[in-house]
Amino acid sequence: MVIPVYRGAKTLPALVNELAEYLAGRTTPEGRRFAVVELVLAWDCGPDRSDLVIRELAAQHEWIRPVWLSRNFGQHAATVAGMTATDGDWIVTMDEDGQHDPRDIGRMLDRAFDQRATLVYASPINKPPHSLLRNIASWTVKTVFLRLLSPGPTVPFHSFRLVGGEQGRSVAAYMGPGVYLDVALGWVIARATTCPVHMRDEGRAASNYRTRQLLSHFWRLVLSSGTRPLRIVSGLGLLTAALGLVLAVWLVVERITGATSVQGWTSAIVAELVVGGVIMISLGVIAEYVGTAASMSMGKPLYVVVGDPYGTFLDENPRDD
Repeated sequence: MVIPVYRGAKTLPALVNELAEYLAGRTTPEGRRFAVVELVLAWDCGPDRSDLVIRELAAQHEWIRPVWLSRNFGQHAATVAGMTATDGDWIVTMDEDGQHDPRDIGRMLDRAFDQRATLVYASPINKPPHSLLRNIASWTVKTVFLRLLSPGPTVPFHSFRLVGGEQGRSVAAYMGPGVYLDVALGWVIARATTCPVHMRDEGRAASNYRTRQLLSHFWRLVLSSGTRPLRIVSGLGLLTAALGLVLAVWLVVERITGATSVQGWTSAIVAELVVGGVIMISLGVIAEYVGTAASMSMGKPLYVVVGDPYGTFLDENPRDD
């Protein structure tokens, strides 16, 4: 399990106590045995004394493994850093604030096994404890991304997720800076799904991203989604060139029939339309090259080799989460 920690001094002890109950093993609603064998706490240099709490918890529990970041890199970076330190067959990522209920892990495992998926996102059935504007903005960003830009499985993503251990660690090892974690998971995950969950109240005052942070998250989604945005631009260039050619033919016909009386206007507009269309197509081709280079710099792998992806689905006693 991985928990990125930024401001968790008040909430971590109670959450760790909940997770400790899963060390001896639990049974999912459908009768599958699983156990939590490790907890990675990735400290992201938050403003409170979460580091002291992490040290105390690690000293008390040998199954807790701290990961210390040199500065504040953000939730996704801390999550990725924590994922690289895991060993389990499955990786569960949770928030530090107590909203995510550990009892849902068993249900997420059942959903993964039943649908033969290696990535399961929590799908909250109740509204998040944020402002209306924040919730609308979040829904809009995810909808636009999933319908237009997503390069992988088109399922709503969430910070409470269950992912195959090999796939998760491979993504964490290869992805470069500035890449959205869920976009990178889509590079290597063949099938993803969701699991309905009920979000609990936060164990502290609800945090809200500022407008600048929300825009930053959206822009990072766009930039890390590969060449699809560039292909949209290329498509617009082709459409513009085609419309320009049709309009140019129409203007030439008008000039021949005498409908246009201004000297030089037709030739200037035709030249602008044709040249503009060629420029847009050329920019689209250049954008494809830029997109390919960007994918390489992001660490997008050519392929990822893992064990039998469905072997664990035949095992009635998966070892851990």
